[in-house]
Amino acid sequence: MRPAGKRALALIGTGVMALSMVGATGAGASPGNGEGKSQDKAVAKHAAATSKAAQAEVRAYWTPERMKNAIPREMAKPDGKGKPGGSAASAKAVQVPTQPELGKVFFTMGGANYVCSGTATDSVNGDVVTTAGHCLNEGPGAYATNFAFVPAYDNGVRPYGTWVAESLVAPSSWVNSGDFNHDVGFAVMAEQGGQSLTDVTGDYPIGFNKGYGLTFDAFGYPAATPYDGQELWRCSGVAGQDTRGTTDHRLPCSMTGGSSGGGWITGGVLNSVNSFGYRGEKDVMYGPYFGDVEQQVYTSASNS
Repeated sequence: MRPAGKRALALIGTGVMALSMVGATGAGASPGNGEGKSQDKAVAKHAAATSKAAQAEVRAYWTPERMKNAIPREMAKPDGKGKPGGSAASAKAVQVPTQPELGKVFFTMGGANYVCSGTATDSVNGDVVTTAGHCLNEGPGAYATNFAFVPAYDNGVRPYGTWVAESLVAPSSWVNSGDFNHDVGFAVMAEQGGQSLTDVTGDYPIGFNKGYGLTFDAFGYPAATPYDGQELWRCSGVAGQDTRGTTDHRLPCSMTGGSSGGGWITGGVLNSVNSFGYRGEKDVMYGPYFGDVEQQVYTSASNS
């Protein structure tokens, strides 16, 4: 039974969604130590566009018109909610210049085209994009298809091209049960012209088990009202902790749907992503704690 009073963010707010009801852990702790003793039990992998031909098809699929018309995951159902209203000054997002490490994610689920945000992430293979789990998999349910990342997207311009995922990697706890404690995913992008993604864009290093009470810059491409998804925005502030049912960070922020999966940067390090919000609580973003599970999943993607 899905408990009332909660919604999966303005970012995916498809009505009332379940959140795993677990106690918040203390600062410096590692929430959610996985689903088993082995890494394989914590990691779910899915093959995406694995051939050159399939990758070319995905790039061709994302025409300017399809990108413009792709919608935030919150609009997957007509009862989606979470429009911003009455933002406090500390919660108000500000428009910022694009960065090659940050971009828009485009994908298809259930026959509809959607948008999220993502971050090019330091990795062994140089091909990892970090985003939200719900931008890779329905949680639980089907995986995304036509998954592409456009670095530094700006009003339809793609200065670093369109990169296509060859595999999608997420926590099993998200893929199997939609656990918002672990709403994160890593897309491994196919090389282009013999170059890895981060050879072209640069990247952010990623950190784990850094504790709570951190100062974050949260980035994203909000596309739901009053935003249009065409520019990069940022919220900044000191994050608290969720006290209503997850181990997530809590950050005042007015960004809306489309910013899902956008990176939270602290001290130059990627340490969370835009994930969800609670119904009735305006202009507050929650992002998963990057603990042991996230590190295992990232390591799997990084070494793919």
